Amino acid sequence: MIRDVNKRGRSRRLKKVRVAVRVPGGGIVYHYRHKRHSQARCARCGRPLNATPTGPRSIMGKLSKSQRRPNRPYGGYLCPECLRELMLARAIEEGMALLASR
Repeated sequence: MIRDVNKRGRSRRLKKVRVAVRVPGGGIVYHYRHKRHSQARCARCGRPLNATPTGPRSIMGKLSKSQRRPNRPYGGYLCPECLRELMLARAIEEGMALLASR
């Protein structure tokens, strides 16, 4: 016998993953599990970012800002390789603009 699936309450949302569990009495009940959080990815190349933990807001909110993302420009948004390419491209553009203005 399967007990009522659509129970009310915060932990009984259908957005959460439902796992059928057999109980000692022989019945089946649903346990609601949180979905796993995906890893942060680079906005430019899509590679997973290092040094960026993931989790629910209740956990991420307790971390300090320096623990949530790397302390560099575009930290937590771009991977180091893409940042290096971006900074080199901007430096070359500035150099070209400086030469053109002479």
